[in-house]
Amino acid sequence: MHPNPVYRQTERARNLAFAREEGFGVLALCGPDGPLLSHIPFLLDEGGTRAELHLVRSNPITRLLSAPLRARLAVAGPHGYVSPDWYGAADQVPTWNYVAVHLVGRLQLLPLDRLRDLIDRESAHFEARLLPKPPWHSDKMTPEVMERMMRQIVPCVLEIEEIAGTWKLNQNKADAVRLRAADHMEHDGLRPDRAALAALMRDPPG
Repeated sequence: MHPNPVYRQTERARNLAFAREEGFGVLALCGPDGPLLSHIPFLLDEGGTRAELHLVRSNPITRLLSAPLRARLAVAGPHGYVSPDWYGAADQVPTWNYVAVHLVGRLQLLPLDRLRDLIDRESAHFEARLLPKPPWHSDKMTPEVMERMMRQIVPCVLEIEEIAGTWKLNQNKADAVRLRAADHMEHDGLRPDRAALAALMRDPPG
């Protein structure tokens, strides 16, 4: 996470709301041969104490979870390059704006009899975003296929002990300078999430 405290003033509730809304991140922990990473969807509880997820049984991370392990779940949001020309001020340098929230804690396996409930809650959570499409649910699958799929994955939980957010949105610049950069960010047309990043630059936390 960026060390400048001006980028780390976001309230816990907003960091949690961001991570919950994104619902997808990079799970990282240290293995015996170096760092291990896995890109995973997750469910974050209302209190921000638990992130539930599932992993493929053959995932190297899964193989290490005979006991709980310290892990980090990095959740990234909109990001983009900022040209010095956009500020309309002298002596500026290029930078990259972004939003990221890290959830740190102990990762452990859940009992296998919790898997079906987790799958159903995950699908219900994300299917709700697709309304009015009729939601998919696991009962639509034949029992044999569902059982075969479930044998290939395991339920896990990250018991969260620390939440760290970086909202790097040019808060270190004067308001007029930051707002000019936001205008250019919105209209550069390079990425679909640039408008979202520009909106955050116009109203940064803190």
